[in-house]
Amino acid sequence: MSMGDNDQTYDVDAGDSEVNALLSRLRLIEDQPLEGRAAAFAQINDELQARLENGDSPSRHV
Repeated sequence: MSMGDNDQTYDVDAGDSEVNALLSRLRLIEDQPLEGRAAAFAQINDELQARLENGDSPSRHV
């Protein structure tokens, strides 16, 4: 799956619904006018930061 103008590829497990949901949100933000992106990215940043601080991120087995 590729996002953004830099064609960076993200390898994610297609079965991880939380990751897929986040990637969908990021794609939607990228499609918004530039002036609306900062607030949307800030909101996602705040949500991810809160999850990290609370230890709510799902365990990953490598």
